[in-house]
Amino acid sequence: MTNIQGTNDSPRAESHAAPKAARQPRNVFGAVVRPLQAFLRLEASSGVVLLVAAAVALLWANLDEGSYLRVLEFPLAVGAGTAESHFTVGALVNDGLMALFFFLVGMEIKRELAVGELDSVGKASLPAIAALGGMLLPAGIFLAFNWGGAGQNGWGVPMATDIAFCVGVLTLLQRRVPRPLVVFVTALAIFDDIGGILVIAIFYGAGLDTTWLAVTAAVTIALFIMNRSYVKKGLAYVVAGGALWYAIHASGIHATIAGVITGLMIPARPPRPSRDVLHELAVHVDALDHRSTDEELGGAEILLIEDKLEELEAPVQRFIHLLHPYVAYGVMPVFALANSGVALHGAGLATLTTPVALGTALGLFIGKQLGVYVPATLAVRAGVAPMPGNAPPTKLYGVSLVAGIGFTVALFIATLAFRQAPNLLAEAKVGILVGSFVSGAVGAAVLRGFGGPTPPRRSP
Repeated sequence: MTNIQGTNDSPRAESHAAPKAARQPRNVFGAVVRPLQAFLRLEASSGVVLLVAAAVALLWANLDEGSYLRVLEFPLAVGAGTAESHFTVGALVNDGLMALFFFLVGMEIKRELAVGELDSVGKASLPAIAALGGMLLPAGIFLAFNWGGAGQNGWGVPMATDIAFCVGVLTLLQRRVPRPLVVFVTALAIFDDIGGILVIAIFYGAGLDTTWLAVTAAVTIALFIMNRSYVKKGLAYVVAGGALWYAIHASGIHATIAGVITGLMIPARPPRPSRDVLHELAVHVDALDHRSTDEELGGAEILLIEDKLEELEAPVQRFIHLLHPYVAYGVMPVFALANSGVALHGAGLATLTTPVALGTALGLFIGKQLGVYVPATLAVRAGVAPMPGNAPPTKLYGVSLVAGIGFTVALFIATLAFRQAPNLLAEAKVGILVGSFVSGAVGAAVLRGFGGPTPPRRSP
């Protein structure tokens, strides 16, 4: 080992230098891992809030179904005269607030594709294959029970995986689940969201208006130009996204897709290389440090530091950090409260064995686990992608079961598929609740019961 001589090569100097050098890799490792840990903590805790909201909705609908429905159907209006728009509280939640949810989904997809877990074919291949199987097989099981029947249009309901609930369950079992498998499920859910978005946009619209489709295309092009011009002001995207929402709503496509398109147009990379920005910041701070201690910093000098720090973070990352808590603790629980309430009076085995409820529940429980596990296992054995974290097959099977928790997007698709059939919608909700609960409970049991705890990761 080569010794590098310095101005002070005494043993004491070396003893002080060694711990400092040893600490540096830990700090770098922490800087990389901390954002993911914060994300997982947020998703886990928001899953608990989501569960409470769903439980409150169920309790409310069964104690006083009339008041529950009256709140959802309470009329609202915006505008004046001929420009006045009328809608209900339920429509505000499902068409308006959910656009914010899908805006966040669009940004998370953009981030992962640009700089995250899906930024290469190798990283994306396994969760993409598993997600495709986890969408097709549940839809097939649902159609097997409902082909040619009144509920056939709900085939998209059991395709969804709820990332908040899934990560919540896996976080509770964090000592039993390797971290790479949690990342795998998160990436799978992102691909699942992409599939759900396409299904909503293509199959659950209300008839197309070509004039408003042209307007939609024009606004989308404007957003693309904003992206290429590196517009980073949030207000500009709020205005353009609002215009896109209205155009898509008028075109006949479900308006929440506007959130996804707008999210995908947010710049996902910093405007300049981080190293250049850090160098300029270091020069500026060094110059300030050499000033007289009696000289106070001016506002312009502090503002320059803030501007340099802002250049280190891409707009998409900044917007996600800003919006994520509001969506996780506000939009999603309100959506669950507005859509999970189903009266269970007299809803016994007969309700659960209806084609819609049975197809939904089995699609989530059987279709998801097999649709995720079998293709992923075959891909690993074929050498297409490595097993995440070198986990044993039982762990992969356990997280495949947990992926059968389909809640937020599943309920959303159900409200679109059966908007004119409240009885079928109630059956679909029962199927979603049962299928999701069984998937989560059995998945947790498998992860706890097979294989020992995952050894804690050592800091490098």
